[in-house]
Amino acid sequence: MTTGLFTDETMLLHQPGPMHPESPARLRGILDLLQRSPLAGLETQPARAATAGELTKTHDVALVNDLQSHAGRSAQLDEDTLMSPRSHEAALLAAGASIDAVASVLSGRFKNAFALVRPPGHHAEKTHAMGFCLFNNIALAAESALSAGLKRVAIVDFDVHHGNGTQHLFEGRDDVLFFSLHQGDFYPGTGLVHEIGTGKGTGYTLNAPLRSGATDADVGAVFNYVLLPALHRYRPEMILVSAGYDAHTADPLGELDLTERGYAAMISSLHAAADSLCQGRLMLALEGGYDISALANSVHASLEVLTGGRTDTFPSGVSTNARNSILSTRVAHRASPLGAFT
Repeated sequence: MTTGLFTDETMLLHQPGPMHPESPARLRGILDLLQRSPLAGLETQPARAATAGELTKTHDVALVNDLQSHAGRSAQLDEDTLMSPRSHEAALLAAGASIDAVASVLSGRFKNAFALVRPPGHHAEKTHAMGFCLFNNIALAAESALSAGLKRVAIVDFDVHHGNGTQHLFEGRDDVLFFSLHQGDFYPGTGLVHEIGTGKGTGYTLNAPLRSGATDADVGAVFNYVLLPALHRYRPEMILVSAGYDAHTADPLGELDLTERGYAAMISSLHAAADSLCQGRLMLALEGGYDISALANSVHASLEVLTGGRTDTFPSGVSTNARNSILSTRVAHRASPLGAFT
């Protein structure tokens, strides 16, 4: 079976400004590399615009209407989040591509899928856009999976910035396990270890913040001692990934030291977990990543794993940085339904 790549060059027309990090060059760089180094087993699919009915499963009608009102013109929603005349169109395509990527895996059309989209989504809240994000693509994808009949979905977010919007949308629920590995003490200021969910969702939000300088080996330790045990305890029916590549050592916005190998190892680990737990159901949606070369190479490596052409492992060794994060996260969840992942 093949891997579906859901994308559309119309997303290049989202242009928040010549100096803005979330530039069209991000998507262009990935597409150019895939053209130069094509992957067997990768099938590109066009994106389609999400409908208002799909969007309002996640976002308030007021937000959907407000973003619609900016279609065809430029607008500044906050200090970081800007729209150009085609941004609304691009955001609808990003949301629709993410929803369709999930549907394609659930239907058996593809073994797994990657929604290669922009603008990103994981900072977008129920009521407002923020942090370069307009609609929350991964949350919309999760809602679509649940609407299709799944009972338990896991979202894994490894962007260098915490996925505040995604966490807030699902923190009161037990049908979505949300895990975030991110740089602590960093934008947007959320994602502390004691944020473990609320109400019946208590215990189903896991945050593993790392300090600057964390490496591939540190991420591997967090995966092995926090994420993977939690996934095996929760037993999701599908794994969705907020795939942000701004924790790369070359990225201008982050301060972690991940490499292409680390990203390939993360996807290899999640690929194996999906095969073990949920019939291989795995879907990725692009989030951040602002060094064009590092982003393109890391996405290409991820797609190599998804298409079966590559498997990577994490380097051995772990720093005090990761040990502290692992211990703190496990302590925070000692009394949670996941039982500190034991």
